[in-house]
Amino acid sequence: MAFRSLLRVERCKQNVLFALSAVKKSEKRDLQFFLPGSLKHCAAAYCTASEKSEVVCEYRNGLPVLLVPLPSTRGHCQFTLKPVTETVGDFLNHLKREDGGIERTGIYNEDGVKIAKSTSIDVLMRNPFTLKINDDSFRVNPPELDKLISEDARTMADVKSMIYQLYSTLHVEQHQLEKEKDLRGQLENLKVEIEPLEKLRAELDRKAARNANWWVWGGLGYMGLQFGLLARLTWWEYSWDIVEPITYFVTYGGLIVLYSYFVLTRQDYTNLDARDRQYLVSFHRNAKKKKMDIEKYNKLRDQISQLEQDLRRLRDPLTLHLPITPSPSQAFKE
Repeated sequence: MAFRSLLRVERCKQNVLFALSAVKKSEKRDLQFFLPGSLKHCAAAYCTASEKSEVVCEYRNGLPVLLVPLPSTRGHCQFTLKPVTETVGDFLNHLKREDGGIERTGIYNEDGVKIAKSTSIDVLMRNPFTLKINDDSFRVNPPELDKLISEDARTMADVKSMIYQLYSTLHVEQHQLEKEKDLRGQLENLKVEIEPLEKLRAELDRKAARNANWWVWGGLGYMGLQFGLLARLTWWEYSWDIVEPITYFVTYGGLIVLYSYFVLTRQDYTNLDARDRQYLVSFHRNAKKKKMDIEKYNKLRDQISQLEQDLRRLRDPLTLHLPITPSPSQAFKE
């Protein structure tokens, strides 16, 4: 059999030389006219490429590799795709850049619906599809990847858990230290900025508290003076029959004052609320005289409170993976 094959190849070579010599002698004749039957059989046996080749898809080193016939060169070109980072649009752009003769490209699913260019290569390789280049269509059947068995899946989960713990051990504590340092720096800057406002606020607080206390003691003095005056009129100057109508009008006048307080403040009168209101009125009046920016002060205080809360959360034993310290009551019971 081997000897016959060698003999057939040798005859093909002779026929090719005969055809070439004939073409040189007569340019007007067709090449097929000078091809003997043996040469035609030789071309069919060794030139097996058809008019439309197939697209070969396989996985190499975990990456999909496609052998695509290009229309200009009529030869296959290898394209290695990245399943996660590349999309269908990237693959089609690779085809157009590789062969300038490609005018139209598209990828369609088994139902003939065009697949969007934003689809990832990983999703594309899960099912068979059709690649259209100009007027040619190529059926592509991606090979199936072997699924992990349950033992391999559990092993992979254990490895992921170990990697996570290792990463936490090496990086989380350092990240917490850097974050705490950053928060402490911001807290120090805010405290330096708010320090003059704190001094001014403490001064205004003392003045407002003193003013509110004067009003409280003044109200007590007024009630004592009223009691003494009515007692003097009842037992020394006049009798109860004369003073009784006076007390009625004094009491009704007090009710009018309390109702006026409600009309002005839209709050029910209580001694504590009245004292706090007088304190705030005095504080804002003095702050306006001292030109203190109360809005800026409140904003700085809110930022400081937020930073202090973040620091407490960062130093929490659960965050630092430390045992929780028992409360004093629990320690005493133990």
